[in-house]
Amino acid sequence: MKQDQAHQLRHLSNSLVSHERTSRVVTIASGKGGVGKSNFTLSFALSLMELGKKVVVIDLDIGMANLDILMGATPKQHLWDMIRERKSIWSVLEKGPGGLEYIAGGSGFQQLLQLKDEERQYFFQELEKLHGYADIILIDTGAGLTVESQQCHLSADEIILLTTPEPTAIADAYSVIKILHSQNPALSFQLVVNRVSRQKEGIEVASKVKLAVQSFLKKEIKIFGAIPDDAAVTQAVLKQVPFYIAFPRSPASVTLRNLAERFVTGSTVSEDNKGIKGFIRNFSRLLRS
Repeated sequence: MKQDQAHQLRHLSNSLVSHERTSRVVTIASGKGGVGKSNFTLSFALSLMELGKKVVVIDLDIGMANLDILMGATPKQHLWDMIRERKSIWSVLEKGPGGLEYIAGGSGFQQLLQLKDEERQYFFQELEKLHGYADIILIDTGAGLTVESQQCHLSADEIILLTTPEPTAIADAYSVIKILHSQNPALSFQLVVNRVSRQKEGIEVASKVKLAVQSFLKKEIKIFGAIPDDAAVTQAVLKQVPFYIAFPRSPASVTLRNLAERFVTGSTVSEDNKGIKGFIRNFSRLLRS
C-alpha cells in the first residue's frame, strides 16, 4: 500500500511539472531473435536518462519477457497482475539498476488479445496514466512479427529496428519493414546494425537495407547507427547488469551514448507524435479490427 501511494505521489509531482509533456512512444523491433534487442533497449534507456530524459521501459516481449533477467531483478508484479488483480499501474512500475523505471510483461501476457472488454478497458485506462509522466516510453517487443508485436509497432510513433550483419538477420529485418509498411506506409523506421566488426561494415549493411527499401518499397528509412561487437556486452549479461552500467567506457556503451545524443538532439517531438494516448487509441482500434 505504501509503495503504491509513493508511486501516486511521484506521478502527481511529475504531472504538476510536466502536464504538457507528450511522450515519444518508441517500439524496439527485430526480424529475428538473438540480435541483442533487449540489451539495446536497456542500455539505450539508461543513456537517455543520463541526458536528463525521463524514460519508462515496457517489456512486451510476449512469452519471452527477459528485461528483468538481464538486470538481475525480480519484479514483484507484472502487467498481467495489474489486469487480473485490478492493480494500479504505479504498483507494477518497478525500479531497476541506475533508477531505470520499467514494467515487466510476464510470460502470460500473450493473453492480451483474448482479454474481455472490461479487462481491455482497464488495461488501457491504467496505461494512459503514463501520459505526461515520461519523455520517452520504450516498448521492447518480441522478435519477428507476432500478432501482438505487429499491433504494437503499428500503434507507436517510431520504430527502432535492430539487425546484425548476418544475411538471415538482414533479410528478416527487411521483411519486418515490408510487412509493416504494407499496413501503414507512414511508419517511421530507424535502423541499427548491431555487433559489427567495424563501423564501415555497419554503414555498408545499413545502406544496403536502405537501398532495398527505397527500390522495392518506395520508402525512406533512417540509418540510426552501428554498434560494435563488444565482449563487454556478453560479460554484462553473465553479470546480469546492463552493459551501460557494468562497462560504461566500453565501445558499445560509448556508441549508445552517441546514439542517445543523436536521438535527443537530432529529432524533436513533432505534431504527428501521438504519445501514449495515440498509442492506446491505435492499439484499441487494431484489436477491434
